[in-house]
Amino acid sequence: MKVIVPLAGKGTRLLPLTKRVPKPLIRVAGRPVMDYVMDTLKGLDVEELIVITGHLRDVVERYIVEHYPIKAKFIEQKTLDGTAGAINLARAYVDGPVLIVFVDTLFDADMSLVRTSQADGIIWAKEVEDYKRFGVLVTDRRGLMTRIVEKPDTPISRLANIGLYYIRDWRTLFDGIAEVMRQPPGIGGEFYLTDAFQYMVDRGRKLQVAEVTGWYDCGKLDTVLETNHHLLEHGRARAPQSAPGVTIRPPVRIEDGVTLRDATIGPNVTIEAGSVVRESTIEDSILGRNVRVTRAIVQGSLVGDGQAIEDKTVERSVVDAGDTDNERSARER
Repeated sequence: MKVIVPLAGKGTRLLPLTKRVPKPLIRVAGRPVMDYVMDTLKGLDVEELIVITGHLRDVVERYIVEHYPIKAKFIEQKTLDGTAGAINLARAYVDGPVLIVFVDTLFDADMSLVRTSQADGIIWAKEVEDYKRFGVLVTDRRGLMTRIVEKPDTPISRLANIGLYYIRDWRTLFDGIAEVMRQPPGIGGEFYLTDAFQYMVDRGRKLQVAEVTGWYDCGKLDTVLETNHHLLEHGRARAPQSAPGVTIRPPVRIEDGVTLRDATIGPNVTIEAGSVVRESTIEDSILGRNVRVTRAIVQGSLVGDGQAIEDKTVERSVVDAGDTDNERSARER
């Protein structure tokens, strides 16, 4: 089985950090998001990764080659024409069943279905309350997809499409993508992979809808911090030994090489190696490597490597080098 990994997006909701860090390589609870996703592939017979690159492609390619012991092919998506356009670039290299994984979310999925399901494909989904925000899957009594509806006004389904797919009938998938790309594009000039799934269903293919037990988005600030909290609560927490003047409010992850002095840390905080926090309070935030925080308050924020925050309050902000809007986005006093 080959695995298609689309990574061309710019991650604009996490600017300015994503000017220099590809969204899948943003670290949550001390690890890149992509690492958690790749963990889920262990135990599957993966022949090759087909990685669709774009923004910061050199960074992505170098990381994958250095960190994953799997053969990888890289294809640049020069025109950002949507998810169907991205997957279409892999067509010449797919000759059997394929797994498609969008790696800006984490999920708890039963991947053994890849080996046991007799359907033409599997689409994983998560039941949500706010169905109007998502593409949702409508199923029949057998749990097979009948329709995908984007952001419905009425609760025709609460099963949100999470971006994880296994397609056994890969030929019909690519026929569907070709048909989709012969039609006028949607909003923003994009072609949607979900329309190719609808093509498959309309031609009698059976796509099983399987629910995941957990789905954790890493696409925008508030959900990154929620995912950090979840990971800290489920095995990634790491508290230091007590230090003079330091109050720790679990859960936290404080890595080796972090210096804390007269500080209050937590809850829901990750601080990475080399960082220094003095006379400050950090709550519900992620601080990257070699960050310096002095006489400051950081709440609900994501701070990139090597940043310095001094004598200010930063709330609900993404802070990173080269950010001309940082002063406007952070509430300071």
